[in-house]
Amino acid sequence: MAAQPLSPTSTFPSLFCTNTNGVGFYKFGAFFHSHHVSVSSSSSFSMAKPNQSISRLCYSPTHFAKSGNGCSWIQDNSSCHGVAASVERYQGSVCHALPTKPAQVSILEDLFEFICSGPLIEKLGLTPTNVADAIDKWLAYGSYLCRLFKVNEMELTIPQKARFYHYYIPVFFWCEDQISQHHSSFKEGEEIPPLVIGFSAPQGCGKTTLVYALNYLFEVTGRKSAMVSIDDFYLTAEGQAQLRESNPGNALLEYRGNAGSHDLELSVETLTALSKLTKEGLKMKVPRYDKSAYSGRGDRADPSTWPEVEGPLTVVLFEGWMLGFKPLPTEAVTAVDPQLEIVNNNMKAYYDAWDKYIGAWIVIKINDPSCVYYWRLQAEIAMREAGKPGMSDEEVRDFVSRYLPAYKAYLPTLYKEGPSGSDPKRLLVVEIDEQRNPILGY
Repeated sequence: MAAQPLSPTSTFPSLFCTNTNGVGFYKFGAFFHSHHVSVSSSSSFSMAKPNQSISRLCYSPTHFAKSGNGCSWIQDNSSCHGVAASVERYQGSVCHALPTKPAQVSILEDLFEFICSGPLIEKLGLTPTNVADAIDKWLAYGSYLCRLFKVNEMELTIPQKARFYHYYIPVFFWCEDQISQHHSSFKEGEEIPPLVIGFSAPQGCGKTTLVYALNYLFEVTGRKSAMVSIDDFYLTAEGQAQLRESNPGNALLEYRGNAGSHDLELSVETLTALSKLTKEGLKMKVPRYDKSAYSGRGDRADPSTWPEVEGPLTVVLFEGWMLGFKPLPTEAVTAVDPQLEIVNNNMKAYYDAWDKYIGAWIVIKINDPSCVYYWRLQAEIAMREAGKPGMSDEEVRDFVSRYLPAYKAYLPTLYKEGPSGSDPKRLLVVEIDEQRNPILGY
C-alpha cells in the first residue's frame, strides 16, 4: 500500500489531538528558553514569547525493534553492517504501527537545540526561528524515518539522532528547495521534467541509505521519485568480458567499476526517458544490475525484474561513486597509476552520458580514501557473521585496490572545483567523518 501524504490529523493521529476546548496540539512536552513553539488548531507552529513555557504533555511512542538495520548509527555498537538490510526493508513492507500508550518524555526543547546544533544548518541558511517555524515538519519527517529504519523514536541514540536530524532531514529540506528553484525556471503551463539530483560519494559511505531515506520522504509527502545508480548501467557479463580481453593486464578494467565498464548508451536512453515522465499514466522500467551473477562478477538483471516508475516524476535521485569525476591531463593520472590512462580516456564520454542530465549536486566528501577499505571490510565481516557469502579480508583489499587509484586521482579536483558543469548555487558538499556522520557543510 502506497504511503500517504503528510496530514497531522490522518497520518499522525497519535501525535495530534484536541483538548476539551477544541484546540489542537501535538502531544510533545515543550518549552524553549529562548524560542518557544505554540500550536494552533490548524497544527501550524508559531513563535511564542521567550519564557512563555508550554505545558508538558505526554507523547505516545511507536514500538519498533531496537536492532535497526545493522549500521553503527542504528545499533549501539560500532560495527557497520552496510546498507543491504535497510534497502531490503524499504523494498519490502514498512512498519506503520501507531502509538497506543502515552509515556513521559524529555521536553521538545532538547530536540530543538539538537537540530540547531547540526553542522548543515548554517550552510542551508537556517536560523532557530526557521527551525521553530518548521518544527512540525522536522517531527513528522523524523517519525517517518524511525518507521523506515524500525527504531523506537523515544529511545534514539545520539548517532541515530545525528543521522536523522543532522543529516537526512536537512538534506531533504535542501532537495525540496532545489526542486522549488527548478520549478520556478519554467513558465506556467509548461511541462516540468523531474529534477535530477546527483549524489557523488565514495563506496561504503552511506550514500545508498541516504538516497533510500530521501526517496521514502518524497513518497510519504506525496511526490513521485525514481532512484538510479551508476551500477544500473554496468556492461553485461559479455560486454565486461570483452572489455577485459581488450585490456589484458589492466587490473582496473578486469572487473566492473571504473570508467569504461558502463553501457553509456543505456544510461542516455534511461535518463532521457525518465525526463519525459511528466504526466499521469506514463510508465517505464528502470534497469537494474545483479552483482551476484556469475559468482560475483555480475550481469545485468533480467528486465522482468526491473522496477517500474510512473509519472509525473518530481525528482530523480542518481547516485554513484564516480559521478562528477572529470578527465585530467594524462601525466596527472599516470603519476598516480599508469593503468589509469585508458580509464581517463574513457571518462571523456561520461559527461554527455551522465553529468549533463544533473541539475543539482550533493557531494559527500571524505578526508582519507582508505576509509573505503575499512567500510567495505566492516560490511563483509558482518555478512560472514550473518552466515551470508562475503569476501575474505584479502579479497576486500584486492577489490578496493581497483578503485583507490581513481579516488586519489579525481577526488581532489572534484572537491576543489565541483562536478563538471555544476552551478555552485546548486551544489551541496557534505563532509563526513569515519563514522559516516556529517561534520561540515559548504
